[in-house]
Amino acid sequence: MQAWLGQSGFLGTHGTFGADLSFILAVVFTLLFLWGWVLARNRKGSHHHIVTLWAMVSMIVYFAGYYFARNLGVLAVEGKEGFGGSDELYNNVFLPILTAHITVVAFGLIMAMYMIILGFRVAITVNGERVLRDAKLVLTWRGAVNVVLWSLGIFALIFGTIRLGKGEFTLSWGLFVVYLVGFIIVLAVLMIEKIIERIWPDGSRRHRMLGRFTMTLFVIVLITSTATYVMLYILYPAKVEILSHEAMYAVELAAS
Repeated sequence: MQAWLGQSGFLGTHGTFGADLSFILAVVFTLLFLWGWVLARNRKGSHHHIVTLWAMVSMIVYFAGYYFARNLGVLAVEGKEGFGGSDELYNNVFLPILTAHITVVAFGLIMAMYMIILGFRVAITVNGERVLRDAKLVLTWRGAVNVVLWSLGIFALIFGTIRLGKGEFTLSWGLFVVYLVGFIIVLAVLMIEKIIERIWPDGSRRHRMLGRFTMTLFVIVLITSTATYVMLYILYPAKVEILSHEAMYAVELAAS
């Protein structure tokens, strides 16, 4: 898997196949979420439901592929091996954009899961069309525990899949930070949920307001993803652009 993702990309840049695939998936899931949002505004609830679920699937695939490739995100956090620009540009421009991107991706993933769960809770079917019902929604302690357990399961699944694809199960510092931040965000969302209940006790209004916020996150993800891709593989590619499979494997082992 790693050798396949490390091959030359298909977008005509200096990126690998994994980097190009991650970038395309970021564009796909962002456009799907935005399309779903437009459908919701046009009161096409059933179509919104289907498109949003597909957007969520593509986002999870993107999230896993993003760290399978390791030429975006984690490698750059652990060092500047993949960046061919100056140290000043790396520290003052690239790294802040990358840090913001990773943070927003993690937050966006959590918000997407939250919004889908909220949609299931508040939506009903009327004459074959899904619509939001006006109802007070309260997060119980049992519900909060279920969210934490499901989140742990999802993080474990992603981690296991990534490590299995690499043939080893060691956890690098970069990956540990990513997963820790993601789990902290889950807990933060649960605490914020209790505040949100007082601001928007009505589930339908809460879904609409938070939906706009989540759409903003996805737009930021696309912008920062594009910026990091352009800087890494168009403007400032690494000096060594093509490595043999054996050399790439050695680099990955050193970076893990």
